[in-house]
Amino acid sequence: MPNRLSSSARTLPTAPRRTRRVRRTRPRGGVVPILIAAVLWGTTGTASSLAPGGAPAAGIGAAGLVLGGLLLFLTDRTARVLPRTCGPCDRWLLAAGAVAVAGYPVTFYPAVSRTGVAVATVIALGSAPVFTGLLGWLTRQGRPGGRWAGATALAVLGCALLVLGPELAGGSTTVDLPGVLLAALSGLSYAVYSLIGGRLIAAGHPSGGVMGAMFGGGALIVLPVLLCGPTGWLLTARGAGVVLHLAVITTFLAYWLFGHGLRHTTAQTATTLTLAEPAVAAVLGVAALGERLPTVSWCGLAVLAGGLAVLALPARR
Repeated sequence: MPNRLSSSARTLPTAPRRTRRVRRTRPRGGVVPILIAAVLWGTTGTASSLAPGGAPAAGIGAAGLVLGGLLLFLTDRTARVLPRTCGPCDRWLLAAGAVAVAGYPVTFYPAVSRTGVAVATVIALGSAPVFTGLLGWLTRQGRPGGRWAGATALAVLGCALLVLGPELAGGSTTVDLPGVLLAALSGLSYAVYSLIGGRLIAAGHPSGGVMGAMFGGGALIVLPVLLCGPTGWLLTARGAGVVLHLAVITTFLAYWLFGHGLRHTTAQTATTLTLAEPAVAAVLGVAALGERLPTVSWCGLAVLAGGLAVLALPARR
């Protein structure tokens, strides 16, 4: 993207070139906020499982996105003016990003209810880097390098061991095919809006404005999903607490950090780093929900951590 703009005027390449320089000299400026966001996202499945019994799975995700998306949109001034001031192409990208944002909760939370927290989280997050790498290559946003491919392969292998650990250890865990497909669709949605957000930020738009505009649009799209279902659970203390956590912690704060991280790293690297989320979800499942992980699953967590370390640590020149 920056190279295509370099021939138009001497002053235009400044912002894209500065963005690339920040990515090289300050890699931790992108790695650290993305890893923190992944830790916050790791609480999503556990928090949603604590919702009242009558709360629909899609409604839980929609409620968190409606409130969190509006917070991202209303608290950033550039988010409110960006759709009016950007060009037609970028406006279409924002619209597509909003649709992808809306697609994530309406597929992920039903997947959690069908397959469980760990399986849905790992499939969604494990497929997202693969989708991101392929889509980024097809849309000419950069071909993933060997280091990214190796780190992603290790991380996805760790996720697979983490999920399949109970079955490999002789457990009776079953996999629900519709739930798996829903989780994969949520991974595709995540990959799409990560790529779009990274492209718009690399083009010079502020990260807060890009995330606020996409998530504000996504909030409006999923609002009918929330209103068409039962809403009485929102008036309970437990339901309100779950929605506030999903909105403020896993949407507003986490995606603000994620957008900041995209200023200093590529979308391919960012989606691989967020594979730290399944590790957090698994540990929370053990600590808060009383789930038990066999030795194979703990080995998977170690492999996952190794893959993320390969990607997060600075490369030697």
